[in-house]
Amino acid sequence: PLDEASRFVVVATTRPETMLGDTAVAINPKDDRYKHMFGKELTLPLVGRKIPIIKDDFVDMKFGTGAVKVTPAHDPNDYEMGERHNLPKINVLTPDAKITLNEFEEQERVSLETGHGLSLQGLDRFKARKMIVEALEKEGYLVKVEDYENSVGHCYRCKEVVEPYLSDQWFVKIKPLAEEGIRAVEEGHVKFEPERWTKVYLQWMTNLKDWCISRQLWWGHQVPVWYCEACGEAVVSEETPAECPKCKSKRLRQDPDVFDTWFSSALWPFSTLGWPEETKDLITYYPTSVLVTGYDIITFWVSRMIMTGMHFMKKEPFHTVFIHGLIRDITGKKMSKSLGNVIDPINVIDKTGADSLRFALVSLITGQGQDIKLAEEKIIEARNFANKIWNVSRFVLTEIDRRRKIDFPPSMELCDKWILSRLNKRIDQVTDLLSTYDFGEAARVLYEFIWSEFCDWYIELSKLHKEEKMGLLMHVLQNIVKLLHPFMPFETEEIWQMMLPEDKQSKPEHSLMSQSWPAADKAMIDEKAEAEMEKQMEIIRAIRNIRAEMGIPYSKAIKVILVTGGKVDQSYIRSLTKAGEISIVRPRDLAAAPEKSATALAGGVEIHIPLAGLIDFDKEKARLEKELSKVEADLEKTKQKLANENFMKHADPEKVEEAKQLEKGLMEKAKVLEARIKAL
Repeated sequence: PLDEASRFVVVATTRPETMLGDTAVAINPKDDRYKHMFGKELTLPLVGRKIPIIKDDFVDMKFGTGAVKVTPAHDPNDYEMGERHNLPKINVLTPDAKITLNEFEEQERVSLETGHGLSLQGLDRFKARKMIVEALEKEGYLVKVEDYENSVGHCYRCKEVVEPYLSDQWFVKIKPLAEEGIRAVEEGHVKFEPERWTKVYLQWMTNLKDWCISRQLWWGHQVPVWYCEACGEAVVSEETPAECPKCKSKRLRQDPDVFDTWFSSALWPFSTLGWPEETKDLITYYPTSVLVTGYDIITFWVSRMIMTGMHFMKKEPFHTVFIHGLIRDITGKKMSKSLGNVIDPINVIDKTGADSLRFALVSLITGQGQDIKLAEEKIIEARNFANKIWNVSRFVLTEIDRRRKIDFPPSMELCDKWILSRLNKRIDQVTDLLSTYDFGEAARVLYEFIWSEFCDWYIELSKLHKEEKMGLLMHVLQNIVKLLHPFMPFETEEIWQMMLPEDKQSKPEHSLMSQSWPAADKAMIDEKAEAEMEKQMEIIRAIRNIRAEMGIPYSKAIKVILVTGGKVDQSYIRSLTKAGEISIVRPRDLAAAPEKSATALAGGVEIHIPLAGLIDFDKEKARLEKELSKVEADLEKTKQKLANENFMKHADPEKVEEAKQLEKGLMEKAKVLEARIKAL
């Protein structure tokens, strides 16, 4: 016997219509408030069904009343509780979310319809919800109604609320497959790069449940099962059966469900090669070598390809899984249509080309498996790089005889030895980086070599004796397009075809894809030439910096005084700095620096450039002070914006980041201007 206060248990729900399918109320075993009720039964209002009070650790004592209604057919967590406690699973919804009482006991239907006047069969769930709440209130069962913020699943197409409900589905028994998939990785037949993702894979595989592979969608591989409408027999067949094997009826209906996309995708490594037939393609290309994919589908796709490969082919589908990061926007947010921060790759390719987008993405990789932040500026930078390669290729190929054997100059000068040494070092470096899957660093190494060392330095120096260097230019360019081919396949193939004699162009065997990967020639590596050339480059950079900092136009020839006891190649300096007179002075012969001269130290050489007659000191100083004043005003505005709490709290993260970067840039610019004014 219970006192009046203990005769009821109060529960909360956001879907009152699912109460019709309740088969228990759950309490946490540690909850002392309900100890006296454990093991007792309740009567479900309106339906009259007797349901038990069960103990389950899943129940959160602090949430609501601490008592939870259990509807195993309409909630995944309740379903698990139902499995643990062997509860009945009563489905109260049809596939189109109408109420069905087909699984009710006769007296339960009578209780609803006769006892409480509720005709719910076939009624829309939302109409039924309203009627049930009204009936509960009328009969004194409703404690209160309150607004509640809840996460509810919606169809991504029609935006309709999706109701969880118990239905017949097709499953794959996963344990034997998972054991094979685990063995393949634990025994080292399949390796993850970076290695840390191995743990993620094994954790997932160890805790797998049977895999539901049927989906109620319009698109996909339709489940190959037919049902006999005469006797109910299920027939599994690759072809449409002519009749029911049991009763011979010809009234057969195919299951409308389709396979889970990941189930179809799991078969990809061999189903695309003609399997189950033992085709030439299947023999040749299965297994493949390296799978490249994102970490977000290790569980959905990678694990399933390994399992199905081991099961059907008795061999893992690849030996390595290279895991890359996700592409995010400049602030680090995941790209999504709803946020409006998606960069459409088709639009980018239309504007800048596929190679530019490809190179931009690869060059942004800063660590294996790390996400990357993609800014449109980076794609523009890659496009400029592609243009640079195209233009320098045209420069080299304009006057080359494609049939002539590539010969190096009979006697190579310093810059020739330097570029060959740098090329062979880069071949080794890029090859090593690719072999360890460090694609981002490989792209950056190539960018620096091609743009700076080859284009900015060697091409400019080769113009002094272009005819003599055509063979060497061609040799370097051929190796560049080979090294760059994995990153920019379209442009490099086009350039390669331009290098070939006409009778070899557009033939598969002469495609760049068919060529061997470059191998470094160790004999060409010349550390002495590199050190000497680096010294020349430092001197040239220093002279160029003085020109820029002092505002000396390139139309004006400058006098350069070099104080050094070593050798300096005057032709390189004259060509790349537009210097007029160059004087080499021994340190002991220079008493003091020339008056009104800009000075720098580079490569162990003291550099002096007399400025008299080149610039108007007072005018230049006034110009720089005016520019500094404007920079300082802009800097103050930016600092005020960043100090504004309202801006920092409500502005888009990308706007805040833009302001921070602007502040940093203005501070650096102000420092440079102050140094120039001081120098004047």
